[in-house]
Amino acid sequence: MNAGKSLVCIPICALTERELKAALQQAAPQAELLEFRLDCLEGVEFARVVQHLPALIESAKRPVILTLRPADQGGGRPIALETRYEFWSSEYISSAAYYDIELDIVLDLSLVESSIDWDRVICSYHNFEGATEGLEKIYEQMLNTRARIMKIAVRADDATDCLPIFRLLARRADAEGRHLIAIAMGGPGTLTRILGPARGSFLTYGANTSHQATAPGQVTVDELQNVYRIDKIDKQTEVLGIMGKPVAHSFSPRIHNAAFAATDINAVFLPFEVQNLGRFLTRMVDPRTRELEWNLRGLSVTAPHKRSVLNHLDWIDLAAKEIGAVNTIVLDGNRLLGYNTDVLGFVSSLREVLGELRGLRAAVIGAGGAARAALWALKKEGAEAVVFARDSGRGQLLATEFGAECVELADASFGGFDIVINATPLGTFGTFTNEVPATTEQLRGTRLVYDLVYNPSDTQFLREARAAGCETLGGLPMLVSQATAQFKLWTGVDAPEKIMRAAAEKAVRETNQNRQFSQSLLSHLLHRDG
Repeated sequence: MNAGKSLVCIPICALTERELKAALQQAAPQAELLEFRLDCLEGVEFARVVQHLPALIESAKRPVILTLRPADQGGGRPIALETRYEFWSSEYISSAAYYDIELDIVLDLSLVESSIDWDRVICSYHNFEGATEGLEKIYEQMLNTRARIMKIAVRADDATDCLPIFRLLARRADAEGRHLIAIAMGGPGTLTRILGPARGSFLTYGANTSHQATAPGQVTVDELQNVYRIDKIDKQTEVLGIMGKPVAHSFSPRIHNAAFAATDINAVFLPFEVQNLGRFLTRMVDPRTRELEWNLRGLSVTAPHKRSVLNHLDWIDLAAKEIGAVNTIVLDGNRLLGYNTDVLGFVSSLREVLGELRGLRAAVIGAGGAARAALWALKKEGAEAVVFARDSGRGQLLATEFGAECVELADASFGGFDIVINATPLGTFGTFTNEVPATTEQLRGTRLVYDLVYNPSDTQFLREARAAGCETLGGLPMLVSQATAQFKLWTGVDAPEKIMRAAAEKAVRETNQNRQFSQSLLSHLLHRDG
């Protein structure tokens, strides 16, 4: 089945037979398999679908995996043990390509006479509690069953939780004609879904759309194929990524992977959700200590690690040293080199709008890594900067370091400033979407408002600024500009800037469409249920 190509399976979790049929029609053609999540079906719909299974499987036009998982193992609803036994003993399953059966049932069926075709059985184990250690014993248990394919899926809370998954894949039992599907669920486990097939995972799962994911951290089929180019990944592929928490909102994978595709570079850019920075750098990054054999080339660094990463590097560029923040790591032999390309992106974007910056008066809202880069750049350009911070103590320390004035943000007025810069995460898609660092009234009299937030591209802060009569500049141009500098550091090749900008703009459009769809769906559900 598509030897040499990554197998991608779309899970279908439908509530009714009608929805299941519609999902079959809509399933992306680039997926090689479909999974019927029968545990999602409501009441009488389950019996109806089971009765029509042979015809539904035939209509899929692709191999089908049947799954009937109880709720305590990640299924859609509670299912009695007797129902599961009865189903896996029925004649309806015979036309499916594979049967995903939980380890507890497989162990029992292995002890009795059963007509089940073990070559089609995927013996599965799911743990949503975050226990990624001790998986070797579970794997050994599975090897002692008659199932040909084993599946282990466990929740990851940090990128380093993926290491046991990669260790399992390294010792998979291909030589015995057995196969393994190994996945870490959740945002920190996304890299196992993308890198797994190149490391021997029998398949990976991709949602048909972002709203149809059936497990945490599951990306779409389109992303797997067209963003991460999963079929191009092999053992020689260079690995790069963005390290931070959170990173799921980041456009960087789309921007850099588009650049790799355009320049025909065998590389992939991944999201690394990292809580414990030291542990991640020691166990997965540093060539002298890491536990994973991979061709890691570099990292983009985002909040909250831009400052703390300084203590873990072998060499730091002078600008990054003076700024006190690193946003780019390059692996050079056994050394970790640190740079700050935020400055280049920040200044180039401002110059496009204002031209000469010398003598301009700028307000910088924030006291973190982005604010440090902005203050350093403004000082170099000869602009006068004032720091505005909610935490006056932290803001004063930062202002003193860069020879700037510090003012408390509460009740501040920005009239008379040439530039007001939001260097905080306020306005970022997610928790902070509707928050603003300053209001329309506070911004009146400002010439330009510059929001370093890029997702969403049109933040509430920018809307407040326009209402105050200000010119506005979003964070997307800065994001692209600093990314082109990163690309050159990692590859030694000039970045395809137009392609990277187009990828960023496409990501913005898709984010807005998904947001509108979510709002529409929520409104529909509230109307239906209320």
